Amino acid sequence: MKTIFVKPQSIEKKWYLIDAEGKTLGRVAAEAAKILRGKNKAEYVPHQDLGDYVIIINAAKASVTGNKMEDKIYYRHSMYPGGLKAESLKKMLDRKPTYPMEHAIKGMLPHGKLGRRLFTNVKIYAGPEHPHQAQQPIAVEM
Repeated sequence: MKTIFVKPQSIEKKWYLIDAEGKTLGRVAAEAAKILRGKNKAEYVPHQDLGDYVIIINAAKASVTGNKMEDKIYYRHSMYPGGLKAESLKKMLDRKPTYPMEHAIKGMLPHGKLGRRLFTNVKIYAGPEHPHQAQQPIAVEM
């Protein structure tokens, strides 16, 4: 079987809009990652960027189940001895409202050059406004 190569000129990229208000954070991230990879297209190949652009609004209002607001911890390290910082989901949403959604989507993409390129195609906003009206995004129902 021959490897499929789609020419970059023939790829038609669309813009999709996802409203995360009241929806589960992981399910929104999984849907966004699927669209970013291009898995919703018939000509999908895992080694090329065939995906579309995704706009996520109301990312700060995405819900989580159980006790994740207090129990889910985000870690970072300053690379100095004793420099481990831990922050709960609730505090992270207060400090950086879009970070949990970015972190979830980034974890669902390939970990390499392709994944970093795909992550530039997602635009995440904490509130309902976004500056991409000119692209006429298609609303995604979940």
